Amino acid sequence: MTDLEYLKKYYKGNIDDAIEKLNNGEPVQYIVGEVDFCGNILKVNKNVLIPRFETEELVEQTTKYIKEYFHNQIEILDIGTGSGAISISLKKKTNANITATDISKEALEVAKENAKLNQVDINFINTNIYENIDNKFDVVISNPPYISYDEDIMDIVKNNEPHLALYADNNGLYFYEEILKNIKNILKEKYLIAFEIGEKQFNNIKKYKELYLPESSITCKKDLQGRDRMVFITNIE
Repeated sequence: MTDLEYLKKYYKGNIDDAIEKLNNGEPVQYIVGEVDFCGNILKVNKNVLIPRFETEELVEQTTKYIKEYFHNQIEILDIGTGSGAISISLKKKTNANITATDISKEALEVAKENAKLNQVDINFINTNIYENIDNKFDVVISNPPYISYDEDIMDIVKNNEPHLALYADNNGLYFYEEILKNIKNILKEKYLIAFEIGEKQFNNIKKYKELYLPESSITCKKDLQGRDRMVFITNIE
C-alpha cells in the first residue's frame, strides 16, 4: 500500500489538506496520527519516533527469549520508551510487570495515552535512562537513539522525527555504553538485555559488554533485510 492509499483509507479529516501535508514531506503516520505495531494501534505525533518493523522484530525475538527462559512473572525495564510501543506489546505478550522510562515528558504523555488506549498497566517514569530507579529487573530492553550526527538519513526522517530519539554521541554508541556501565545495579542474577542497534555497531557493543558484563553471553541477530539489528546479552544458561 502506498502512502497515498494509506492516507485515503485511514485519514479521518479533510483529505485534500492531508495530501498537501504528504506532498510537503510529512510522514503519513503523523498525518493519520496512529500506526499498527505488533497488532496494537498506537497514537503517534512529532514528539515520538515512528515505530518501525525492525522494532517489531526486536519485540518478537525478546518474547521468545522470555518464554523460553523465564517461567514466573518477571520485571521488565524499557529504556527510552517513546510511544510505548515496546512496553505495550511486551505487556500483552508476556503479562510481565513493566517499567518504562523516557527523558521526554512529551513522549511519555503519548506513551501513557497509548497504554490507556490498549488497556495495559505500565509504570512510566520521566528520567534519564534509569537514574533514581532502585528496582531489580529480569529483562532490560531498549531501542535507544543510535544514529551518528554525521550519518546520512532520509530527509523525511531528519526533517520530521524528534532528534532526541534519533541521534547519539560517540558515533551513535553513547547510550549503549551508558546503559551497560552501571546496569549490574538494576539486574537480577538471571537476566536478559535486548537492544536494537545500527547495522555496524555490534563489535563496539560487544566490547562494552566485555568491559562491564564479562560473565555474560552475547548474540547478534539480523533483521529481515539481513542486517545486524538486534543484540541479546544474557546470563540465563
